[in-house]
Amino acid sequence: MNPLRSLILAAAGNDAVRRAVATAPVSREVVRRFVAGETVASALDVTGDLVENGLRVTLDYLGEDTTDRGLAERTVQSYLTLLDQLHDTGLAVDAEVSVKLSAVGQSLDERLALDNASRICAAAEQGGTTVTLDMEDHTTTDSTLRVLAELHRSWPSTGAVLQAYLRRTLDDCRALAGSRVRLCKGAYAEPASVAHTDPHEVDLNYVRCANVLLSGSGYPMFATHDPRLIEIVAERARWHDKAPEDFEYQMLYGVRPSEQARLTAEGHVVRVYVPFGEQWYGYLMRRLAERPANVAFFLRSLAGRS
Repeated sequence: MNPLRSLILAAAGNDAVRRAVATAPVSREVVRRFVAGETVASALDVTGDLVENGLRVTLDYLGEDTTDRGLAERTVQSYLTLLDQLHDTGLAVDAEVSVKLSAVGQSLDERLALDNASRICAAAEQGGTTVTLDMEDHTTTDSTLRVLAELHRSWPSTGAVLQAYLRRTLDDCRALAGSRVRLCKGAYAEPASVAHTDPHEVDLNYVRCANVLLSGSGYPMFATHDPRLIEIVAERARWHDKAPEDFEYQMLYGVRPSEQARLTAEGHVVRVYVPFGEQWYGYLMRRLAERPANVAFFLRSLAGRS
């Protein structure tokens, strides 16, 4: 693993570093570029602006690794409130939600996570939108896919996320090619026994997985900021006779907004992953670790030059 990536991921779990970043006077301004505030109201404001510019949105209420049933319930309630307001504001047509099962009790009890995710899926259906289950580190993959299979019984539109750096992902793509699948590279520290550690191998697997998803009957969602992968996906989509509305690109809020606008202007569907909530620190650290070059971007932001 890239030494800088290892350092960043270590910092993600360091309370002293977290406090230093969270309390630095300039940090909140910078974080605002990547996180849509800490409240449902702020997230809705950002969503409205993005939708007005022709983009779609998936909203993530930040939080993970919950070991407290009360906190898991508060997370569920936050999603229910968010979904109600997406419906009431008319934004549900263009905005869905992304949910981490560990935020709704997965580490406590898989059944609890399923029950809580079911409540969110039911509210999403009632509000006219959908849910995508975020994927986390490899130790939760089997559990997450089991929960997904149960949710598909009642809500077949529930989306999955698969990570190209995991060696198992090509087989998972084959199994899920008939449903909604977001394909990303992956942002967790994983051992070589389960994950490709060479960036070139990750890219090759991403393309293999993209071909499988594009050849299926489902709805692929390609989460990447990599210009080369964006071009390859477009070429493979044409080869597989996919129209622009048959798949979408996904990008993170605050990252490459000009590229988001360019793809939208060309007629592609582009969905922006919009995180919000008080627990933004771990999310931000993983984004930096996902591509260590992001560190330079973040530091330029701190200096006010980007």
